[in-house]
Amino acid sequence: MKVTINGKPVEFTQAQSLLSLVESFGAQPPYALAVNGQFIPKSQHASYAVNTGDSIDVLSPVQGG
Repeated sequence: MKVTINGKPVEFTQAQSLLSLVESFGAQPPYALAVNGQFIPKSQHASYAVNTGDSIDVLSPVQGG
């Protein structure tokens, strides 16, 4: 399965949930996830099915002041 994570093409041997894909990519919480530009609620990360060709954005909070 080929997907794009934060603009980088990534290939996985089998279909996985959104959560397992981003964890295997090395993402560390806290983060928000978007697939093909659509925000995916945290409650759906473990059950959301990723498809070949999807573009996943991992967004980390930024502190400022």
